[in-house]
Amino acid sequence: MARKKNFVIENLTIERVAAEGKCVAHHEDKVIFVEKTVPGDVVDVRVKRNKKSYMEAFPIKFHKESEYRSEPFCSHFGLCGGCKWQNLEYDRQLKWKRQQVVDNFERIGKLEFPEVSPIIGSEATKYYRNKLEFTFANKRWLTTEELNASNGEQLEARGLGFHIPGQYNKVINVDHCYLQPDPSNDIRLKLVEFCRNENIPFYDFRETNGWLRTVVIRTANTGDLMVILLVAGDDEPMMTKVMEFLKSEFPQITSLNYIVNKKGNDSYYDQDVILYHGESFIRETMEDLTYRVGPKSFYQTNSEQAYTLYKVTRDFAKLKGDELVYDLYTGTGTIANFVAKRAKKVVGIEYVPEAIEDAKVNSEINGIKNTRFYAGDMKHLLTDQLVAKHGGTPDVVITDPPRAGMDPKVINMLLKMASPRIVYVSCNPATQARDLALLAEKYEVKAVQPVDMFPHTHHVENVVLLELKK
Repeated sequence: MARKKNFVIENLTIERVAAEGKCVAHHEDKVIFVEKTVPGDVVDVRVKRNKKSYMEAFPIKFHKESEYRSEPFCSHFGLCGGCKWQNLEYDRQLKWKRQQVVDNFERIGKLEFPEVSPIIGSEATKYYRNKLEFTFANKRWLTTEELNASNGEQLEARGLGFHIPGQYNKVINVDHCYLQPDPSNDIRLKLVEFCRNENIPFYDFRETNGWLRTVVIRTANTGDLMVILLVAGDDEPMMTKVMEFLKSEFPQITSLNYIVNKKGNDSYYDQDVILYHGESFIRETMEDLTYRVGPKSFYQTNSEQAYTLYKVTRDFAKLKGDELVYDLYTGTGTIANFVAKRAKKVVGIEYVPEAIEDAKVNSEINGIKNTRFYAGDMKHLLTDQLVAKHGGTPDVVITDPPRAGMDPKVINMLLKMASPRIVYVSCNPATQARDLALLAEKYEVKAVQPVDMFPHTHHVENVVLLELKK
């Protein structure tokens, strides 16, 4: 029997923050996840989903606004999914992010752990990202305000911006984005104006036609600037027209590239990148290190907080200079190279072959000779043979897996190796807690340090120090 939905619950008090930026309330012993609210709000809500153990709802009337509310600074707040916590004061954001870590460790991991350290906030809460991807749309999302103000006149339908959460074929045209520093906004605005004026076809998601698909902008703390234009088909004259516009209008671009992506989706990691102008990479610096970042390279998108995160990781590793260190899910070797000068040898493992080539180059350009990198599936590479090849059990294992966490086979190998120390870096405390529960067979949690990499979002990075039980 279908459960009733689309009904109203009145005078609901919002209690705390939950996952994905939603908040939690209770009604008749049932959990309700409410969007677009903050703890302390008292609201009437309309239920849009009614499950056996929980409901999902959205506010329709505010009786009382929380003292922790903050006025959103972006005109696109509520439509764009990029900064869902703009309506919550930053110090409260930090409080709830730390609480997420505690809740996950208690509820999912059921762990014994020391007091979680105060979260390290981001000094920059705007313009902190070094990479953004914007999507072209032939039929952009038109807001109610635009339609009401148009007086029936035809509106410009072509846009460049972000997907509306949960509606992939709908794109909101972004007037100003507070996530990436200059000249990101200028590039996006002038590019969309040029392409409209030149009648260059924008992509249509429903009809799967058009030419302009996405544009990726990468800035760097060195001043380097990369732009990658993704298009749906070969058209050399049109490509030359757009590339020359970008090259002349923005001489500060140091790496100008394009990708022809004829697939149905926008993923470009299996596509060839064509360099049009400049160098094939940009440079990021961290302490005395220089990292080359290519069009497909993974690099933490908040450069300043990445440095903070890696310093915590290095401190937890407690390196004295004679250790063998494994860096699992090494990516482009950022952490491996960051700790290498304080270790005897670092072995990095990563699934993506191109990332491993970047890692090797980053060692080479920094004069680091004590790193070894391997590309392949972690559960197939992390074996007894690899351990024997590099002189036995590592003294320290650093692991920084994707959001899904570690494969059980990898965890079993970690338990088998029984390294004295593991430093677990995670972008998802829920899967981290799950993995730590499995590692608890031999390890105990000695320190927990959350780091805020993404202000105004619910995301939190977390670093955990594990040591073998005595």
